[in-house]
Amino acid sequence: MSVLSREELRAALAATPPLVEDVDQSAQLQPNGIDLRVERVQRLVSAARLGAADAAREPAAREDVPADGEGWWSLARGSYVITYREKVNLPGGLTALIRPRSSLLRSGVTIHGAVWDAGYSGRGEGLLSVLSEHGYRMQRGARVAQLVFLRLSSATPEGYAGRYQGENA
Repeated sequence: MSVLSREELRAALAATPPLVEDVDQSAQLQPNGIDLRVERVQRLVSAARLGAADAAREPAAREDVPADGEGWWSLARGSYVITYREKVNLPGGLTALIRPRSSLLRSGVTIHGAVWDAGYSGRGEGLLSVLSEHGYRMQRGARVAQLVFLRLSSATPEGYAGRYQGENA
């Protein structure tokens, strides 16, 4: 496995479909990944459950956190689900991992994310945790996480076919 370089990412952004859609390369293309921007923030409003079978899986209900007229969210300490602005299109030979930008970490905020499987396509989501007792202000379109792409030792023929394929598209 190897991490894609900026040059490989630039070529993948020019492919059809592009690896990531709606990217401002001058701001979002990094030496080892692509920054993703926040588009939507939701709070969790119910309990969730996870059973052994897929039929026994039920995510928590959510409601949108309203932004002010300039697109700023004022977030109290707690957990939020965020939706990224960019649509990601992973081919069968790539997987991705997401990490928070250090600007969040320096303010007592982090993003938790899962593995982005080969073959996934959609506008992904992450868990934003505001740990600071002082809360956090964040504006729609802010770069909050970096998606790092890893080349698999061999392509995955089937690719991702789970319930989140095409999410938020």
